[in-house]
Amino acid sequence: MPQPSSAPPAFAVLSIECSREGFARARSFTRDTLRVWSLGHRSDDAALVVAELTANAATHAARRIAGAPDIRLGLRLDPAHLLLTVSDPDDDPPVRACSADSPLEEHGRGLCIVDALAETWGWSPTPPAGKTVWARLSTCPPT
Repeated sequence: MPQPSSAPPAFAVLSIECSREGFARARSFTRDTLRVWSLGHRSDDAALVVAELTANAATHAARRIAGAPDIRLGLRLDPAHLLLTVSDPDDDPPVRACSADSPLEEHGRGLCIVDALAETWGWSPTPPAGKTVWARLSTCPPT
């Protein structure tokens, strides 16, 4: 996971229910938190990244984990970056499956969207089981 700067970070955490309401709550939580942090200019991009990461977590973890998977959203702010994290109990790494051959596909483009909006993204195992997928966005206003 990327290392934040030395300034003390602000952070917020939310458990996400795997439902339309849960995903809507994750987007609202992200927008509301960024507004409190005076980052309203990043809320659209951050909410879209959160939507893609939580949808991926729910889709892939739900296939492998009995019952409702435990999905956690984390937002961490340092002076230059916003770090968005989504953790789930599935051990399999995320797969970026962008293809120019099928630009109208309804599925499989989530990480391509994350890749386009984030400065960088990646994932790390979360012992004893699961993983955390993260995306880092700049806090600077668009130019």
